[in-house]
Amino acid sequence: MNVSYWELKNWFSNVDFTVVGSGIVGLHTALRLRERFPESKILVLEKGALPEGASTKNAGFACFGSLSEIIEDLRNYSEEDVIQLIQKRWNGLQLLRKRLGDSVIDFKPYGGYELFLKEDESTYSECLQKLPFVNDILKSLFKTDVFTKEVDRFDFKGIHEYLIFNPFEGQIDTGNMMQALLKEAHANSILILNQQDVTEFQDFENGVSIKTNDFVFNSKKVLFATNGFAGKLTSNEVRPARAQVLITEPIPNLDIKGTFHIDGGYYYFRNIENRILFGGGRNLDFEGETTTAFGLTEKIQNRLDSLLKEVILPNTDYKIAHRWSGIMGLGAHKKPIVEQMSSNVYCGVRLGGMGVAIGSLVGQELADLV
Repeated sequence: MNVSYWELKNWFSNVDFTVVGSGIVGLHTALRLRERFPESKILVLEKGALPEGASTKNAGFACFGSLSEIIEDLRNYSEEDVIQLIQKRWNGLQLLRKRLGDSVIDFKPYGGYELFLKEDESTYSECLQKLPFVNDILKSLFKTDVFTKEVDRFDFKGIHEYLIFNPFEGQIDTGNMMQALLKEAHANSILILNQQDVTEFQDFENGVSIKTNDFVFNSKKVLFATNGFAGKLTSNEVRPARAQVLITEPIPNLDIKGTFHIDGGYYYFRNIENRILFGGGRNLDFEGETTTAFGLTEKIQNRLDSLLKEVILPNTDYKIAHRWSGIMGLGAHKKPIVEQMSSNVYCGVRLGGMGVAIGSLVGQELADLV
């Protein structure tokens, strides 16, 4: 450990809290700890040059679940569990907006839409049939109907007549959000070290020994906020899930505004200024996309390309500007894991692909465990 006296004194001595992961959850955890323990020394360790995972790589959907996703959840979980999960997502979005401000994160309340491909007759029919029931069970949260039928006005092709509209959805600028959180962390004297991969830790009665690729040091408490990468160290039931995304070059006179869901949420797109950002396709290869390796595959990218050309922008000339991937954290249940693992170690992981919505709340809940 080749460190100087100054480095030991300022970064690695008398550390009260070490947060592993500088994404949405990790930074909200650190900021909440600062609120609760104003004089504490807080260190955040980040494996990547930027927050790895999905915090700077997501599509920027301020959403809590499409109609078809909610119906699917009601098949797998109790009605009470589904309502509680939606409430957590909704509360998380409000917490994020309150902390950073709508103008900072470029929040746009354009609403969200779900569209149904012609070949997906069964899901379309079920959603139309169960729409009143889902509205009824959500009325206690939103005090009005969440989902309504709307005729397609966007000139999509190969879809059923009606879209399902949700006025409570919005979109944010993911880059602005993360930069704002990082600035707030620095302003609150929270130390952040990048490219520090935690390889081992050991909880002793009076603190935790932490080993990274560069350092070994002690911290009184450790809080893991590593989501899709959590299985490596926390032994929690979290599966990594890769999401592949593309974005177009600017498109003149683009008339599409909002967040859009296709095929039970496995595909999703939105406008970002006058571009289309489009991602998904994990359902084409669940096994192959259960990985912590970033990357693109021909099978999924080809499907994204065909849906973009044939369904979303059938009468428009456009070019693809960029493609990338992010890593989410999923599991057998969609409820996040927020728990104390041992005397001085805690974790907040498994965000279920809803990190923008629920990440701020999970971070707050994680910090409040201490």
